[in-house]
Amino acid sequence: MTIGGDIYRFGPFRLDPAAGILYRGTEPTMLGRRAVALLRQLLENAGVPVSKDALVEAGWGGLAVADNNLTVQIAALRRVLAQEADAESWIETLPRRGYRYVGPAVAANDPAPAGSALTLPDKPSVAVLPFSNLSGDPEQNYFAEGMVDDIITGLARIKWLFVIARNSTFAYKGRAVDVKQVGRELGVRYVLEGSVRKAGCNVRVTGQMIDASTGAHVWAERYDRSSDDIFALQDEIALSAVGAIAPSIRRAEIDRVKRKRPDSLDAYDLVLRAQLDVDSGMPEQITRALVLLERAIELDPAYALAHGSAAMCHHCLFLRAGLQEANRAASIRHARSAILHGQDDAAALTLAGFSIGMDGHDRGAAFTALEAALAISPSSALTYILGSVILGWAGDAERAIEWSERGMRLSPFDPWTFAAFDAQAMSHLLRGRYEESCRAAYRSVQANPAHSITYVQLAAALVKLGRLEEAKAAAARVLELHPAFRYGRQFAGVNCAPALAATLGDALRTAGLPE
Repeated sequence: MTIGGDIYRFGPFRLDPAAGILYRGTEPTMLGRRAVALLRQLLENAGVPVSKDALVEAGWGGLAVADNNLTVQIAALRRVLAQEADAESWIETLPRRGYRYVGPAVAANDPAPAGSALTLPDKPSVAVLPFSNLSGDPEQNYFAEGMVDDIITGLARIKWLFVIARNSTFAYKGRAVDVKQVGRELGVRYVLEGSVRKAGCNVRVTGQMIDASTGAHVWAERYDRSSDDIFALQDEIALSAVGAIAPSIRRAEIDRVKRKRPDSLDAYDLVLRAQLDVDSGMPEQITRALVLLERAIELDPAYALAHGSAAMCHHCLFLRAGLQEANRAASIRHARSAILHGQDDAAALTLAGFSIGMDGHDRGAAFTALEAALAISPSSALTYILGSVILGWAGDAERAIEWSERGMRLSPFDPWTFAAFDAQAMSHLLRGRYEESCRAAYRSVQANPAHSITYVQLAAALVKLGRLEEAKAAAARVLELHPAFRYGRQFAGVNCAPALAATLGDALRTAGLPE
């Protein structure tokens, strides 16, 4: 039996399939999303054998995978359950048949949407509740309150978020609250709650973001730090939390908008619905996204983020669909509109700066826009990631690596992580660090296996390591994904630094890619 929005409780565990998180008590576990999908299938059929085919369908969507892939995921699931005595045996292996859940009784409840006392704003809305001080020391309240203040300030800088002021949320301090009730009382969709435990120089901060309309978890994280400078520690954790929360809310909003009727979409909804295709970077999806973005701009010609996203689309089409001058010109045109209308929008400025730097070849103007974005939202991971790509192609290797690492620290699971790894791969290659370049390229391929440029970096690194057969296989994958790829034209398109073009070009020629 499959029940769409259920939360499953069994023993000390709680599975939230919508958020993709398994909790032990109130603590999120490190269980991956595939293992979560398998666990859900087993819990829905508790006590009943589940075939290997059914589990592969649940975890891999019907892709052909080797049996050991399923075995590895089941083993990971058992390791997490083994935190409880005998819990590893809750999943029974049925030789040649599949698996069966035989643990404690499973309780499933469907979180029903609750009505709001206040009308929700027309953009994502969030309230950050006071964090609980679990230190047993009232003197530590200042640390917990300072942490919340910093998170509220960081979130409030994000233009597309509606954030409830501190004075309203601190009315809940010291009270046991129901998150759905808080959502109704404050008129917000998302509620962030958390706790702080400080002992000496060691601090543990946990946080979780909940969709108040459904009770589903949107984000959860735990930060363990040690520092003598308590204020620097507050800043670091708050910045990391804001950097991770923002893309999590964006993903939740995209999922919500997908459920709306196409004829009911406004400009904001259209941009959200286009987002996943924009992030793909590949021509077919990009073309689909542009249809939605052009509708959004028709509805709101001054919508900066719509222009910024359209600029990114035309950039991707320029590099991967024939280097047509019309796409380059459109990228720059939309980027200028994004800057004109988005002086207070970090995301729009970031996308605009990237297009101006990559397609307009004006890196000074690009970093003026990127630095303006960081002044508005210092936790903008995308700004650092896309900035690292510009720096990488400019041959500024060490700074490219620094920016990429900062971006990934702010948002470890960002959809643009592959681009940060690409920046690292080309930068390490330029500096002669071929093992590091290869490692970064492999991580880029893992993050986005459908993107041609990831295999370009991998092919070059493998050549430098003398692994020619593997390099030729990576080069073949480049041409499979991007048949018109010519590295000389690619380098001209992004204004590649001469030293990098020489090093990279020599390797790609050896791998068999055409100039």
